[in-house]
Amino acid sequence: MRVGMIAKKLGMTQLFEDNGRKVPVTVLKVGPCVVLSLKSKEKDGYTAVQFGVGESAERGIKKPQLGYFKKLGSKFYGTLKEFRVGDSSIYNVGDVFDVTHFEEGQLVDVSGVTNGKGFAGSMKRHGFGGLRASHGVSITHRCHGSTGNRTLPGRVFKGKRMAGHMGNSKVTILNLRVHSVDKEKGVIFVCGAVPGSRSGTVYVRDAVKKC
Repeated sequence: MRVGMIAKKLGMTQLFEDNGRKVPVTVLKVGPCVVLSLKSKEKDGYTAVQFGVGESAERGIKKPQLGYFKKLGSKFYGTLKEFRVGDSSIYNVGDVFDVTHFEEGQLVDVSGVTNGKGFAGSMKRHGFGGLRASHGVSITHRCHGSTGNRTLPGRVFKGKRMAGHMGNSKVTILNLRVHSVDKEKGVIFVCGAVPGSRSGTVYVRDAVKKC
């Protein structure tokens, strides 16, 4: 299992293939990711590689992270991420990974935090159809309807789909195809949409459930 990469979502655009087919793609700025520390099975109980991306000034780092960077004796980075790997011994502290880690046509999984929508009703949040819009319904057209039973069980079951906070949650999109790689600009073009806002941080790794 190869290590994943930290990327920045630049936005969406469209590319045209040789046969004239239009493909919607998301542009991701990858790395460069610097290896800060390694986790081993013997010492930590699992194998992983920790990356740092985006050098930052000391004044922009929080105190707990500041002490961690000084302990490592490394530069200061704005984003840290740890990726599980099969064997961490093949990596070295200080190694730099960039867009050449990916190749055209491979499948990847992209994780990110979705845009927050605030408090949303059941129709927007879960796609409910709502109540009847004509006879017999008064003021409650967009309500979600009944929430439970009578005396038994006398409560609302956990997981009941109701109104509430929508978005701002981690989502992983599986099996996205890398359309092309631009090594000069350090970006990859991934077919389809990925979660998160423009300039948001996403994590890209090799597809786990290839189909």
